[in-house]
Amino acid sequence: MRHDAAGLLGDPAPGTASASCADAADGAGEGSDLGSLLIALQLTDSAFPSGFYTLSHSLEGFAQAGAVDADGLPLLLGDLLLHGVGPADATALALAHRAAAAGDVDGAAAVDTHLFATKLGQEMRQASTRTGRQLLDLAAEVFDHPLIRAYLARVRRQEAPGTQAVAAGIVYAATGVPVRQAVACDLFAFCASFAGAALRLRLTDHRRAQTLLRGAAPLVERAVEEAVRRELPDMGATVFASDVMSGRHERAEARLFAS
Repeated sequence: MRHDAAGLLGDPAPGTASASCADAADGAGEGSDLGSLLIALQLTDSAFPSGFYTLSHSLEGFAQAGAVDADGLPLLLGDLLLHGVGPADATALALAHRAAAAGDVDGAAAVDTHLFATKLGQEMRQASTRTGRQLLDLAAEVFDHPLIRAYLARVRRQEAPGTQAVAAGIVYAATGVPVRQAVACDLFAFCASFAGAALRLRLTDHRRAQTLLRGAAPLVERAVEEAVRRELPDMGATVFASDVMSGRHERAEARLFAS
């Protein structure tokens, strides 16, 4: 499947990739497009090798410090959703999605730079850009879309950091996944990755991990609704304990996860 790059930035014709992006931006047809659902499922699957599922999102640092146990996992996940990834990465994804859908690549890059600057720790910045660049590189091959290729080229020229959330926003917009669905999918992937890390760190078992995921669903919905309403100046996380744990994890002698 190949698309005309000029069509993305010019007047979209019905049925073109641009029309798909515009529909994705305003949410038209959300929930009715089985194709976009299948794309979202592919992108959030742990088998999609973007490296996202090699991250613990600071959980390994909490575990190493003895600061979390099985009973504390739901509370920690909720805090990370509502005060960490929700106001930061999820908001960046929504803003980048809207910019990309409008053909505003400079706008998406501005969101990228802003998100990168809000990540305090080196480990978090490296994890985000490593997985973001891998996502763009793989998605450019899988979806063969000019917008994805153009943004990947910009990242390779070091004109944008290529954070995971903004890369996801670009890919979701290019493939016609509506913005609210895109943010929900990425937040679900975050929760699944967190639960998977808890399993590997022996903080939970398979049955309780599924209960953890289901229990997080209302918080994911709330984080989505808040993320799609925020503007760029409001973007940024406030889970400082997570930053501290990430900093300690960065200097740990042994690490199972990249973050």
